[in-house]
Amino acid sequence: MSVLQISGKNYVVMGVANERSIAWGVAKRLLEEGATVIFTYRKERSKGKIEKLLTAYPDATTALVECDVNSDESIQQAFTTIGETYPVLEGVVHSVAFAHAEDLRNAFVETTREGYAFAQDTSAYSLIAVAKAAKPYFSPTASIVTMSYLGAERVLPGYNVMGVAKAALEAAMRYLAYDLGEQGVRVNAISAGAIRTLAAKGVPSFNDIMHKIEDNAPLRRNTNQEEVADMTLVMLSPLSRGVTGETIYVDSGYHIMG
Repeated sequence: MSVLQISGKNYVVMGVANERSIAWGVAKRLLEEGATVIFTYRKERSKGKIEKLLTAYPDATTALVECDVNSDESIQQAFTTIGETYPVLEGVVHSVAFAHAEDLRNAFVETTREGYAFAQDTSAYSLIAVAKAAKPYFSPTASIVTMSYLGAERVLPGYNVMGVAKAALEAAMRYLAYDLGEQGVRVNAISAGAIRTLAAKGVPSFNDIMHKIEDNAPLRRNTNQEEVADMTLVMLSPLSRGVTGETIYVDSGYHIMG
């Protein structure tokens, strides 16, 4: 029996864009451990990409459910649909974030009101809405894990409005940890290092960040999809049953450096 104790349990994974996605790295590990994985997707194109990735796991138990995180109605409908087939959820992986390209390219002081609101809605408020919709289906030991980044607490040129959104995400995570703790549900964030995902390509300074980490992190290297996925599984599993409201760094130690 695996020490993770997640085989046969139901987990929702949100935010798979392609094979490089952190969310896909987590989903792969869940599938390898024998968990049931329910994927959410926003557009048919995303659904097709997930279906293609799942051809490598023909014996796995999976489901795909449409969900637009910018719509309360869509989120509620998604979890109502999920709950009809999977009435008990052991965890949710929230790996959803987006900002308009111009709000990343321009100076932060030029952030538009609409761009700011959109980044917050997609990247931070969506966690609250998802937690609310999933709450009736959580087991007494369920876990929510969301994905953050160092830009939530430090100024990383080029990360701009997304850094502010991630700061809001981490604050929301802590308040949700308090609210849901009475139910036994834990809520934590993984602050992953720089990984070449589709979202990272939209950050103009991404390559510079990668090089700085390689030069200055205690481990003298960047992290990768597999390391982040492994820590996420720990945070989803009973191994971390005493941990909630925390931001866990998986960045080769870069965040401790001055």
